[in-house]
Amino acid sequence: MEQGKDYMVRATAAGGQVRAFAISSRELVEQARIYHNTSPVMTAALGRLLSGAAMMGIMMKGEKDLLTLQIKGDGEAKGMTVTADSRGNVKGYPQVPDVMRPPNAKGKLDVGGAIGSGILSVMKDIGLKEPYVGQVALQTSEIAEDLTYYFAASEQVPSAVGLGVLMNRDNTVRQAGGFIIQLMPGAGEEIVASLEAAMAQMASVTDMLEQGDTPKMLLERMLGGLGLEVLEEIPARYRCDCSRERVSRAVASIGAKDLRELAESREPIEVACQFCDRRYVFAPEDLEELLERSQA
Repeated sequence: MEQGKDYMVRATAAGGQVRAFAISSRELVEQARIYHNTSPVMTAALGRLLSGAAMMGIMMKGEKDLLTLQIKGDGEAKGMTVTADSRGNVKGYPQVPDVMRPPNAKGKLDVGGAIGSGILSVMKDIGLKEPYVGQVALQTSEIAEDLTYYFAASEQVPSAVGLGVLMNRDNTVRQAGGFIIQLMPGAGEEIVASLEAAMAQMASVTDMLEQGDTPKMLLERMLGGLGLEVLEEIPARYRCDCSRERVSRAVASIGAKDLRELAESREPIEVACQFCDRRYVFAPEDLEELLERSQA
């Protein structure tokens, strides 16, 4: 894997009784910051959710499977939406990108305070008629603990999730990454005890990344004594797949009446993609064509 490029590792330990994922995601979180011009606390919030979603995305099997994580809270941030596929591509957007808050009691970026109380929804579109949807109440709104609770409550999989984003003084992203460790059914108590002991000794994700840890090294700190076996490395990237055709379908979906009104106003309209802020302009004749197609 190229030095400095984001990637994930998928691994097992304890003879398959533990599965594990870790990610180094500085570049994709920085890309999201640039697209959305996020404040430091919102860069951290969105960055944690993007990192978690990227790892959860590669848990899915199908080439076309899609995972969406959505957080809705009563804090100033209001919410965030992130989508990941099974190939390491992820994208997302915050509802309010410029929330500013003082540090929390630990002197860290106050992600939990920005989000407030609310709901985490996990949607998996895996080719069935209806997507799977799991919902849990946010526990701390710091995101890692909320995903840990989701796995236990909705999927009955005991998990440990760590996520972190560290900012530079100029508000660019210095470090970002995380891990998900999960116990498979029948994992022995000695494995649980070994994992708990290792976790208790660990520094924060961003501290470990600052020390130069790679995703594999993050996992070795927790699972090195349990026969860690890395199965694959997968590139991770922020990738928006919007297109004029896709945005056209979204515009057409507003309905014939509204589309006709827009066309008759003889003014062009501009539509921005929520995920990458790319802008698409539709002239009155474009809107008329969409209207004709929608009525055909």
